[in-house]
Amino acid sequence: MRAMVLKAVGGPENFELAEIGMPRPGSGEVLVRLHASALNPVDARIRNGLPIGPALPAVLGADLSGTIEAVGDDVCDLSPGDEVYGCAGGVRGLGGSFADYIATDARLLARKPRRLSMREAAAMPLVSITAWNCMERADVGAGDHVLVHAGCGGVGHVAVQLAKARGARVTTTVSSPEKAAIAQDLGADHTVLYNQESVADYVGRLTGGRGFEVVIDTVGGENLDRSFQAASVGGRIAATAARSTHDLSPLHAKALSLHVVFMLIPLLENVGREDHGRIMRDITALVESGKLRPLVDPTDFRLDQLPDAFRHLESGRPLGKVVVDVMRG
Repeated sequence: MRAMVLKAVGGPENFELAEIGMPRPGSGEVLVRLHASALNPVDARIRNGLPIGPALPAVLGADLSGTIEAVGDDVCDLSPGDEVYGCAGGVRGLGGSFADYIATDARLLARKPRRLSMREAAAMPLVSITAWNCMERADVGAGDHVLVHAGCGGVGHVAVQLAKARGARVTTTVSSPEKAAIAQDLGADHTVLYNQESVADYVGRLTGGRGFEVVIDTVGGENLDRSFQAASVGGRIAATAARSTHDLSPLHAKALSLHVVFMLIPLLENVGREDHGRIMRDITALVESGKLRPLVDPTDFRLDQLPDAFRHLESGRPLGKVVVDVMRG
């Protein structure tokens, strides 16, 4: 089968199209013929040496959509011919989705929503599971005023929609009027141009100075300090990028709770993988009910154009998830 194999740590040029052996599904696994795969920032970090990736040479790629070709022993709820999607590989110990086929743990997959194309479905798993984890960890509910940072980003655009589905009032930060319009179309009640308005100003304007009951921080770094500032007394913060050093005095002063979300742990540690399948089934239900949809960058890439897809992802230009079409024809 074809695969884009990463030969060495570094830039996108280190991917090479190669013919490699077809994987076989083991017990509890399925063989998926891939239709599409989405790129995520963590894929670029793994490519650059983040020590959660497979030993090189290796096939990367976590998100996928495709059709089940075969099932291993002890797989009861999926069958050949089922169209599925999930976040299912690209880290140590697992195959990757930048290839024609992947053999993966069936617990990580769910049936693809009928109303989504394969490209759209491939864009959803990692960011949807991450956003769902944020909702659960921060206990988002009706009556909460939720601040979502980067509401047109991968995790952010899903978090806006999930918070609305839970009955929350949602404010999101964006970088331009164009993105503000997109965020409002996704359901945001209020938008903040973060490069034009200070935290103190928008907290005053939108909450009367009280702060937000929940803050979803998908940015990290200095923005996490801004999240501490934006939260209300007793507020809950869910952070997806917390590999940084911070003064925790604001947490103490306002009795904040900080919840760090790292959705790849079930893949890396083989603990809680069934939760990913459960979340994806719930995501499917929300998509089918019209309460959730992906934001997909319109630029088309084939599997053999994966280096260009990474360059596009890392340029900062995409508006939505970058997706690679795997199936030929």
